Amino acid sequence: MKPIFIVGLLFCSFFTYAQKKNKIDPNVAQLNETKNETITFLNNRYDLDKKTALQIWDFAEVGYKETKSSALHVQHLKEAGFTIETGVAEIPTAFVATYGTGSPVIGILAEFDALPGLAQTASPEKNTIPGKIAGHACGHHLYGTASVAAGIVIKELIAAGKLKGTIKVYGCPAEEGGSGKVFLVRAGLLNDLDAVIHWHPDVINAVGTSISLANKSAKFKFYGIASHAAMSPELGRSALDAVEAMDHMVNMMREHIPQETRIHYVITNGGKAPNVVPDFAEVYYYVRHPKRKEVVEIFDRVVKAAEGAALGTGTTMKYDIIGGTHDLLINKTLAEVMQSNLEKIGGITYSEEEKAFAKKIQASLIGSPVAIESAATIKPLSYEVGSNNTGSTDVGDISYLKPTVGARVATWVPGTTAHSWQAVAAGGTEIGTKGMLVASKAMALTAIDLMSNPLLIQKANQEFKSMIGDYKYKPLLGDIKPALNYRD
Repeated sequence: MKPIFIVGLLFCSFFTYAQKKNKIDPNVAQLNETKNETITFLNNRYDLDKKTALQIWDFAEVGYKETKSSALHVQHLKEAGFTIETGVAEIPTAFVATYGTGSPVIGILAEFDALPGLAQTASPEKNTIPGKIAGHACGHHLYGTASVAAGIVIKELIAAGKLKGTIKVYGCPAEEGGSGKVFLVRAGLLNDLDAVIHWHPDVINAVGTSISLANKSAKFKFYGIASHAAMSPELGRSALDAVEAMDHMVNMMREHIPQETRIHYVITNGGKAPNVVPDFAEVYYYVRHPKRKEVVEIFDRVVKAAEGAALGTGTTMKYDIIGGTHDLLINKTLAEVMQSNLEKIGGITYSEEEKAFAKKIQASLIGSPVAIESAATIKPLSYEVGSNNTGSTDVGDISYLKPTVGARVATWVPGTTAHSWQAVAAGGTEIGTKGMLVASKAMALTAIDLMSNPLLIQKANQEFKSMIGDYKYKPLLGDIKPALNYRD
């Protein structure tokens, strides 16, 4: 009897275990149902979002001038039932859209500025658009549209009683050099958030786990004395000579700074005629480094070079800070949540027509072609510092304020680089907008997880506090006002 009893007990135990194993937790079932509804909602509004993104692609408005782009996003959020505050942080095109009450409070970032000098048709050959001064070479027409769509679906879930809390969508102008988000941070507009979600167009599908570079930028203006360059050059003091002297000194300085540093410049005004000694010249500088402290120190050395150039050429100099951003902190807790959602959604598959387009684009690129099929894959989560941490973003400042997570989603032909005509071209097609849909789903599903599970937010905040330590946030751009005309 005893062996039979033991066998029976083991059978009962196994049967109970099997029941538990196969039983679906009601909370998990409800969460999955909510996520599936969200995916369906976003699929159903894809045509509207595609139309919006392509409208903004056509607007192609540069930093702080995104009047029509910002207004279109505001219109859609207002129609969806959000309360909108526009013109925040002394920026006409910035906004905060809010829906819901109480905690948790989740923020979603939306960008929409274009880059100057990159107007391009949606064709696989280089084909500039006459009369246009800018193009969406970093995909911010897709960025903002996906973020607004994600915010709207979360609002619908709150309104239906399926989620509790508050969703905020932030209209963030002038990411390209204007540091728009820094002014939103400085104005305290994100202080009540529990977590922040964002994304960025790319050639891969991956959760962002690489740091970005801290950045400080300025326009250096030199003032000299005009004179006839042939008849009386001795009476002139060339502002252009001062710019060239500064550039030469900074280029020599490159040997004596940390190798991770990036310094770029462009002469924005070098005079108007060769036979006139220029009495004004201007050069626009970026200084970048993985550590914010190093950026400040190297930037100060660039200022010294400018002062020396002015002294040596008999000119005067002043500089205007344009932007300044922190490096980007990675929150692993949030990264794992977003990774699971990105894997659930998957990447994009090209049609035969899109494959033909992509091959023509790739023929114009330097280097070996990258497999087009890579746009369909999701990269595994990895925290190794790679070679893709050489850009900067004003999301960095937000990551020093609140736990922040972002994804990179394939919206360009594999092998394409940002800030290129090839990126503009792909962004004006369904190659771009299909990736945009993936991004909106990834952000929305991540927001659902955070609003459904307070423990995730608690864990993310604990991780955030351990990374920040006793650091007191201080904007690298100081107390300047937004440089609303920095693209002029």
